[in-house]
Amino acid sequence: MRKLLAAASVAAVVGLAGPALAQDYKPSGAECIAPANPGGGWDFTCRQVGKTMQDLGLVDGTMQVTNVAGGGGGVAYALVVNKRNDDNDLIVAASTATATRLAQGAYPGNTMDQVRWLGAVGADYGIVAVAADSPYDSLPALMAAMKEDPRAISVAGGSAVGGWDHLKVLILAQASGIEDVRQVKYVAFAGGGEAVTQLLAGSVQVFSGDASEAKGFVDSGDIKVLAVLSPERLPGDFAQFPTAKEQGIDAVGANWRGFYGPGGMSDDAYGYWVDAIETVYSSDEWKTVMASSGLAPLDLSGPAFEEFVAGSIANIEKISKEIGLIQ
Repeated sequence: MRKLLAAASVAAVVGLAGPALAQDYKPSGAECIAPANPGGGWDFTCRQVGKTMQDLGLVDGTMQVTNVAGGGGGVAYALVVNKRNDDNDLIVAASTATATRLAQGAYPGNTMDQVRWLGAVGADYGIVAVAADSPYDSLPALMAAMKEDPRAISVAGGSAVGGWDHLKVLILAQASGIEDVRQVKYVAFAGGGEAVTQLLAGSVQVFSGDASEAKGFVDSGDIKVLAVLSPERLPGDFAQFPTAKEQGIDAVGANWRGFYGPGGMSDDAYGYWVDAIETVYSSDEWKTVMASSGLAPLDLSGPAFEEFVAGSIANIEKISKEIGLIQ
């Protein structure tokens, strides 16, 4: 399992730039669907990339962000495939969570080849956090308590049961010596923002999410990050937080962030959005966003990104089978 996870994580930080494509199309009413409630990673991706596109003049006016929660991204995926298949002005935030649900067959009747994969804008490493007043001050202390009684501690995440936030918890549990990881109590919410809200309300004891989701709550002092699931400490604002590995728990998990478009999108529109995402990624504005939100480099677009997503799905399918989430 660790070798599979390491392979997935290495793939998530290796960049291949896609080709520049010429086209005559430009969106007249650009829209980005965030497949979760406001406050989570998909919402962050839509809003930050949309603002950068506006600042760079890549879209006219304001990029509309539409939150379509449900099914770990499945409701949005089905909406795009079944009702908005030829919408050239639409892009949808995606991530490792999307690949996880596709790998596990959790989007009934839907496959990755029903949409067009546009590009990535970074890799968002997983984090484990607790409320500021939690008695747990380190990851080993938390995992020791969880090992003693896996059902006594509730972990919240913004993905569905079996999704990426859940999978990270199970990987940590396995690396910590918990024999039956299925005993770990995971509570799913419709986005990372809602999961953190429930953490602060005391409904759950732990938050499993990504660095970008936690940034605002870290800055406000509402939560404390026990570990980042990166190979080494992140630069910038997250450099103060230890990795799981340096605390003796060998677990790494990177969540790529990017976009797909409708499968019936025209070639001109596809080329435009691929170029636009490449332009955002290479801009000084986006470098600032990456540094402040804990995003790691991941420069993939067009066919290279599609190939990467296919590999991500295959790796997660193997991990899910090993842990027992799927047969």
